[in-house]
Amino acid sequence: MSIDRIHEKVLELLLSEPGWQSWTSHLDIGAGTGSLITKIKTKLSVESSVCDYTDTLMKLPNQKVDIANLNHENLPYPDASFDVVTATEVIEHLEDFRRVVREIHRVLKPGGICILSTPNILNLNSRLRFLFFGFWNLFGPLPVKHSALYSTGGHINPVSWFYVAHALMDAGFPSVTPHIDRKQRSAMPKLILLLPFIKLLGAWALRKERTRFKTLDEANEPLVCAMNSTEMLLGRTIITKSVKSA
Repeated sequence: MSIDRIHEKVLELLLSEPGWQSWTSHLDIGAGTGSLITKIKTKLSVESSVCDYTDTLMKLPNQKVDIANLNHENLPYPDASFDVVTATEVIEHLEDFRRVVREIHRVLKPGGICILSTPNILNLNSRLRFLFFGFWNLFGPLPVKHSALYSTGGHINPVSWFYVAHALMDAGFPSVTPHIDRKQRSAMPKLILLLPFIKLLGAWALRKERTRFKTLDEANEPLVCAMNSTEMLLGRTIITKSVKSA
């Protein structure tokens, strides 16, 4: 489930967007108990719709849940239906998150805002765990055929910042900005120790990609450069904000 710090950051990002006072419609994908909706309605006068794989988790009275298995079904809404779409801690549970991102772009109104969040597998703690164990933080050996989709036992799809941003831009969003919910204090001593090596070797790899493999261009190089930023190396959760072209 998403936690309060992530929801607070989502609300902060929404309120930083010009024109939020005029929004009327919101879709929360994978809303769970409805805690994000509760927080959003403290500041925004929006009608919230919910799409989830079950309605048994919802705790908000009278909140309708539109049930859809997004691994196989599209979002059950017409084109250009919502001013805001949120999906916090959802895409790591999906088999094909890129198709869902395209669906989010479809149901957003022109000028609408999309906010996604997912565990940041690029932070130092996660990178080191992968180096020594082969699993990112918040991902691990899964129970076969018995995963609880709403828990970390349902984390089947570790998606890093670059691929989240790439999927959003491929779907039609002109740009994506990365944010984090909080910095991990336990990673700070590791950052002091390893940062010189990360910067040096990262610059060497970036130069090779640019000059030898020719994989970088004006659109994707900023996304690649962000992967070794201090926030990315320390952030627990990656939160993206993208706005559909008006």
